[in-house]
Amino acid sequence: MKQAVLAVFLGLCAYLGGLSANLLTTPRVTYAQTGDATRPYDREAVRSSSTAALSEAFEVVARKVSPSIVAIEAVKPAVKDGKSKSVDDSGSGVLVRFPGRSEVYALTNNHVIGQAPANQITINLFDNRIVKPTRVWADPESDIAILGLGELDSITPAILGDSDRMRVGHWVLAFGSPFGLNQTVTHGIISARERGQVSLGTTIRIKEFLQTDAAINPGSSGGPLVNLDGEVIGINTAIASPSGSNSGIAFSIPINLVKRIGQELLDKGKVTRGYLGVQLAPGFESTEATKLGLNKAVGALVDGVHPETPAAAAGLKVKDVILELDGEPIRNENQFINRISQMPPGQRVALRVWRERRVIQLEAVVGDWNKVESRFKK
Repeated sequence: MKQAVLAVFLGLCAYLGGLSANLLTTPRVTYAQTGDATRPYDREAVRSSSTAALSEAFEVVARKVSPSIVAIEAVKPAVKDGKSKSVDDSGSGVLVRFPGRSEVYALTNNHVIGQAPANQITINLFDNRIVKPTRVWADPESDIAILGLGELDSITPAILGDSDRMRVGHWVLAFGSPFGLNQTVTHGIISARERGQVSLGTTIRIKEFLQTDAAINPGSSGGPLVNLDGEVIGINTAIASPSGSNSGIAFSIPINLVKRIGQELLDKGKVTRGYLGVQLAPGFESTEATKLGLNKAVGALVDGVHPETPAAAAGLKVKDVILELDGEPIRNENQFINRISQMPPGQRVALRVWRERRVIQLEAVVGDWNKVESRFKK
């Protein structure tokens, strides 16, 4: 009986092993199960077939998404040497619809349009039509902007996907207008998730980027990052490069964050954010963690506590390490900032804190960032 069960099990394993090939992988060399048992599969033929299938998948996605891509030009107000002047800038965007709304919108980065009024923004559509937005919504802290376009005819809005489902190694395509070259498509993979160690200026606080090696260059900002289902899973925002051009490291805002902020902008005209009033260290190094008695560098290290804030009222102190927020482990300072910012003012939160080589529990009441923002930006 045991021998029979073992034989069935081995047979099943052999059968499943034969099914291991798929679109993106080359199967191991095995032998034919029928016909000539000594003839191996043709590895080169299999590789060629897989490459052709992947190439066709890229082509299908490019055809599907390209009609949704726009090029954006803006005349932005600026101040140089104490004098007011105008600055021309350009970038990319993608046409979308939000749930429950018939109007068409162009998603882009706030830094593409700056503080340009609607009549100083030009949008170039896929069919070479030129339109101006009816209204502009912007959130500088997340670098997201939405341009209202009314109910345009003959347009193809892109489908918004689920960025939480993207994993490191997944194929992606990036669309945009780098160096003014409209309708450019590049490809790569998701290189990392939840990147926050990116310096993008003092106004941008909300950072949890998808990292990709898809080629993104100046002018690509605001264009979409798309999965192989043709769904937008990110908005291309920045590159890490000593030369200012593509070096294989680029960052995109996850589309789930864009959807949440975009919906709030359209519903309320602004984004409500929570805050505690702590200054967190930009990165928590292992040497500092060791000095504080921790065996790994996780958590958010408190670098300062502003007076008369929820953090001060809760009893947080410099050199505290925030380990958990409402039972959720905190990996780094960016995750903590993002979590607090998403909470409504007045919500009570539990903090698990490392202080003087032991764990303590604190409770804080989330404040309203909109009411104190100017105080911290002086």
